[in-house]
Amino acid sequence: MSKIELDGATLAYDDLGDGNPVVLLHAGIADRRMWCGQVDVLAGRHRVLNLDLRGYGESNLPEHAFAHHDDVVGFLDALGIERATLVGCSFGGAVAINTALAHPDRVAALALFGSAVSGYEWSDETNDLWDTLIGEVDDEDLDATAEAEVRFWVVGPGRQPADPDPAFLDFAREMDRRALAAEAALGNIEVRELDPPAINRLAEIRVPVLVGAGAADVPDISVLADLIAAQVPGATRLPDVPDAAHLLPLERPTPVNEALLAFLR
Repeated sequence: MSKIELDGATLAYDDLGDGNPVVLLHAGIADRRMWCGQVDVLAGRHRVLNLDLRGYGESNLPEHAFAHHDDVVGFLDALGIERATLVGCSFGGAVAINTALAHPDRVAALALFGSAVSGYEWSDETNDLWDTLIGEVDDEDLDATAEAEVRFWVVGPGRQPADPDPAFLDFAREMDRRALAAEAALGNIEVRELDPPAINRLAEIRVPVLVGAGAADVPDISVLADLIAAQVPGATRLPDVPDAAHLLPLERPTPVNEALLAFLR
């Protein structure tokens, strides 16, 4: 692990391999450990920078306003990197998209798995699914919230909790509990969002884009993947990966790695 000082924060990251730089951006229910199935594979051909975003994992959270997409560019600046491919999952995908829109000269390509998009509002179907599967959860009970989020996002609405590997779910639960604690620590700290948000600006992206999702994820994630593929010129839409939900790269590393290596070539 390496650490770097950036705008009052200490960001933790792993730096492996040589070649064109690839930055991995984790989901909001996880941290950089979710890319454990990708790092060594990608590092055989590329310089892989696996980053804990500010406040997540082993990166800390100073008490002043910040923007994650600006942090990504500050991180590249600190390492003397002009342009990088950004690989993001879920919230990390949204950060990657925002970075490409806010700093288009710094992003060489985007690979997005189960990506969120800033400015997108969850459908009634997704909200109803939460109510049906989860119901009311005390936001201050981080253990209960982590259990609920893992059931909803990591197991997915089309599977039962006994379906995925128990060790995978335990790991996801531990990461989510830690991420929830980071979100709770935000308090009144302002996280600056992209303005205007990405949802109506996807056509502005002018770099190669790969987009995929897990077939067991909530329906809105496949809808977003379709939207990205339809609106970003030349984007490549992968088929949804069977028996995988929101943490697709962690749950099904083999198809993700195959797609990433081919895309990065």
